[in-house]
Amino acid sequence: MRYAIALLLALALPASAAEPVRSVPELDISRYAGNWHEIGHLPVFFQRQCAGDITAAYTLREDGLVGVVNACRTKDGDRDSSEGVARPVQGHPGRLEVRFAPDWLSWLPMVWADYWVIDLDPGYQWAVVGSPNRKYLWILSRTPTMDKALFEQIKARAEKMGYDLKPLVMAAPLT
Repeated sequence: MRYAIALLLALALPASAAEPVRSVPELDISRYAGNWHEIGHLPVFFQRQCAGDITAAYTLREDGLVGVVNACRTKDGDRDSSEGVARPVQGHPGRLEVRFAPDWLSWLPMVWADYWVIDLDPGYQWAVVGSPNRKYLWILSRTPTMDKALFEQIKARAEKMGYDLKPLVMAAPLT
């Protein structure tokens, strides 16, 4: 019985040792808007066609929402893009919800996905976006490359929050 309890405690310990996933306490969406280059991401089915040059563009809309355009170069050399919209989560400046479903489906809760800015450069030169369930993570930069030492620091902070980055897909070179 003691062995079983010790085993259960040992299995539970790594999960409880991780910091909770937290969004940044402040996010100036007007500074965040603009063009971003993806440096790396956790594998997701909707990016399976992307071979490189992955970008995200955010624009402020008059209705208070944020326009989102994600694009990438596909394996056959074409450019693929998806248009969506993001909305702020009240009371949580670093949290948004994003959807790529048509407007007429916006009333359905399941079409909105968590988009949490969990790490952010004070000068808005890089950002890390994740989900509270740790299934999704993107490392973004205003430039198409990132310094390797900075990248490793960013990864270490995400891993401290419990993200498993072993399967991280690199989308851009490190310098």
